[in-house]
This record gives sequence, C-alpha cells and structure tokens, in this order.
Amino acid sequence: MRNVFRRRRREQPEQVGEQESAAPTRESGPWDADEPHPESDRIDLGGLRLPHNADFDVRLASVGDQHVGVVVLYEDSSLQLQALAAPRSSGLWDEIKTKIQTQVKDLEEREGPFGSELVGELRTDGETRPARYLGVDGPRWFLLAVIAGKAAVDESVAEAYIDFIKDVVVVRGDEPMAREEPIPLRRPNEQQGGEGDERPGLNPFKRGPEISEIR
Repeated sequence: MRNVFRRRRREQPEQVGEQESAAPTRESGPWDADEPHPESDRIDLGGLRLPHNADFDVRLASVGDQHVGVVVLYEDSSLQLQALAAPRSSGLWDEIKTKIQTQVKDLEEREGPFGSELVGELRTDGETRPARYLGVDGPRWFLLAVIAGKAAVDESVAEAYIDFIKDVVVVRGDEPMAREEPIPLRRPNEQQGGEGDERPGLNPFKRGPEISEIR
C-alpha cells in the first residue's frame, strides 16, 4: 500500500535549533508539539503530525465536512487515531475506557506499551474484527488509538503500528476547546486560511472510514 499523503517539510531552522538544544526527556511519544521531540519528516495534518511510513495507506476520517481523525491501513489491519481536547487538570482515558466498556461487550483490560488498554472486538459495517483500544493522556489533549484486524492479535504486525503511534506529534494549539472536542485536522496541502497547490485532476485524498465507535 502506498502513503497517499505528502510528507511534511522539515522543521524550520530556528525550530530545529530549539530541538537540538533541548533533548527529549522521554524515550518515545506520542509527543506534544511544544515539548522537545525528535525532528524528522512528518505528514502535517494540522492537529496531528504523523511519521512517514511508505508501507502505510493513510486517510483522513471525516464526519460531514470536518476531518476528525485518521485511518491507517496496513497488512489486513487498520489503525484509527483521534485527538481530543482534554481538561488541563486531568486526563480522559479512565473516563473514555468506561464509555468503551459500556458500548463494547466482553473487553479485557490489560497493560500495554502506553499503560492500560482494552482488548476485544470492533464491529463495523456488519463485520466483527479483533481490536485493541489504546489511550494516551497528554497536556490538554487525549489521543485514542484503535488497532483492528490482524494487528490486534499478531504482535509482529502490531509492532509497526505501535512504533507509528510512538512518533506521532499532537498539536493542541491555544484555542479554547470543549472537553472531548476533536482537535481539527486538515489535508497536508492546505494551509490555515487557504488551500495549498494541488495538481489538476489529482485528488488522492479520498475519504476513509468514519471513526464512529466513540463520540
């Protein structure tokens, strides 16, 4: 599968200098945009910056005209990512775990690479697939990741997704946002306030599956 998004341009020189002078304080992310993190080519979707992996098929997930998440396809598996605004004083994962357990039956809670996670099944389009629900609480944001399909039960496939999540950068921004409001995303060739250049007749950014299990 090919990655349908262009890679993000490297950080501006002054940003690179800041990152080089302040080494990351953790071994891996997901990273907050305002904390020191490894500089690399990333796909810039506004609220999320994703590591580039040529084997992944990356699509924006939309509700109406709003881009609310990302779907990554690889090895008969999928990864859904959604970044939400969170309170400054506390995280959301414990609360969202309870909501998931209410909506999805027969889930097992276990420890994973990001702490507590849920393992069970995901039902979409009338089909049931094995699934892992992972949550990461950040500063004023929460990142929900749902791995479904082969990668939910095969660690050799899951490893590629876990490494991907560990290098995601979340851009919360300073704008006031309601609790659990999706952090806005955009196509990588769109700039704030306008459209970027796009070649005539080429529209690789077709809409991917909706992220509809958790609202």
